Amino acid sequence: MYTLNIFLGMVGAPQIILIVLVVLLLFGGKKIPELMKGLGQGLKDFKNATKDIETPQNKL
Repeated sequence: MYTLNIFLGMVGAPQIILIVLVVLLLFGGKKIPELMKGLGQGLKDFKNATKDIETPQNKL
């Protein structure tokens, strides 16, 4: 837990701005919405998969 606080403590506004600029330079403005849509779909699928694991299935 302590190491997590160290890593999160090092990320500030200038670092976030730098990351956003690098992403814009690498992918361009037109590609970013497609990437975010794919990321959202992946998170949705992951949540559904974990939900299926948590609820036991009755197999007869």
